[in-house]
Amino acid sequence: MKKFWNWVKDEESGVRTLFLDGVIAEESWFDDDVTPRAFKADLTAGEGDIVLWLNSPGGDCVAASQIYAMLMDYKGKVTVKVDGIAASAASVIAMAGTTVLMAPTALMMIHNPLTIAIGDSEEMQKAIAMLSEVKESIINAYEIKTGQSRAKLSHLMDAETWLNANKAIELGFADGILEDEKKRTQPEDVTYAFSRRVVTNSLLDKVKPKLPKQKTGTPVESLEKRLSLIQH
Repeated sequence: MKKFWNWVKDEESGVRTLFLDGVIAEESWFDDDVTPRAFKADLTAGEGDIVLWLNSPGGDCVAASQIYAMLMDYKGKVTVKVDGIAASAASVIAMAGTTVLMAPTALMMIHNPLTIAIGDSEEMQKAIAMLSEVKESIINAYEIKTGQSRAKLSHLMDAETWLNANKAIELGFADGILEDEKKRTQPEDVTYAFSRRVVTNSLLDKVKPKLPKQKTGTPVESLEKRLSLIQH
């Protein structure tokens, strides 16, 4: 069975990483007794925190709902990292993250659900009612994560809103931006401050050993007085 997800485990740290890449429901998720069960089996095959790398244009909203529910119910911490795009149904999955991080170049997109309907006017009305309920269910996930009002979230979906990392953080869809750990060469608690006295004392320590020892009024004392004036 072809899967659009892949698990990798770091044997040293024990952290499990899930790569969810591609269209959700690449294989039919209507076979609910097969595909969702396989995903759940993979998810619960281990314990502890997991990292989910997400890059998907979306897909079937029912499949996304099942993945979202499984991740929300998972006992460990779920860190979602959007490295490409989390659009449509994939944005719902992202909302299951305990922490959601986005690459500076990543995008998130939310819009109203779509469907295909065939039939008379009564069938069309049923389809419209169904889409309305699906939209409300999606808003439930967005509301829990973002804390935004349902009215605002509905307007954002109506407008088919695209969010870069900063905008997603501003609206509460994401918690932070992915950083390059390799560039952190200094501890975070290190601070720097300029002190003239420290500089002066350091200079004196270098000069004193090279000057001859004399009585009061020596070049060393004169140098100390000059540097003292510079300090002030």
